[in-house]
Amino acid sequence: MHLIVGLGNPTAKYEGTRHNVGFETIDIIADRWGIRVGDRKAKALCGSGSIEGEKVILAKPQTFMNLSGESVRPLADFYKIPAENILVIHDDIDLPLGNLRIRKRGSAGGHNGMKNIIQHLGTQEFPRIRIGVGGKPEGWDLAAYVLSKYSPEDRKIMDEAQAAAAQAAALIVQGEVDKAMNSYNTPHAKKDQ
Repeated sequence: MHLIVGLGNPTAKYEGTRHNVGFETIDIIADRWGIRVGDRKAKALCGSGSIEGEKVILAKPQTFMNLSGESVRPLADFYKIPAENILVIHDDIDLPLGNLRIRKRGSAGGHNGMKNIIQHLGTQEFPRIRIGVGGKPEGWDLAAYVLSKYSPEDRKIMDEAQAAAAQAAALIVQGEVDKAMNSYNTPHAKKDQ
């Protein structure tokens, strides 16, 4: 069994913001594989189902981003899911808009939600999909930027990136992390008009 966690912030106030790219990707995965995400467990909205024959739990922690580990650890304990079977999907300001970076393990890279998950799990040995939301414009406050909404053009790029992240997640739960990395760790640059 695998636990796929999308990071974001709860409440309608944060819907459609850069910080909620993980939540949105969970919604895409849920729609694509017919998994209802609505059960409340361990401070998260959850749903169970299967992706290409692999049992999965989808989760959207409702703790607010910086406390995501308070949800992820209890879910992993409850379902007896080892760290290497936990996939975390989150935003990354260090990647260009729409770029994906899949890793088998690693540090938090400055992401507070990931820092909290690593702290609660006691390990960095779990895969993650980072989705680039672009760096903050000069003069912007970082929090204001990650909590801002996309322009219509940027929204299209993110929709494509999140669809690709959903496909990558399917490969990862099938044990194809290397294939996911080779297929999706490429830039998704803005297309010419």
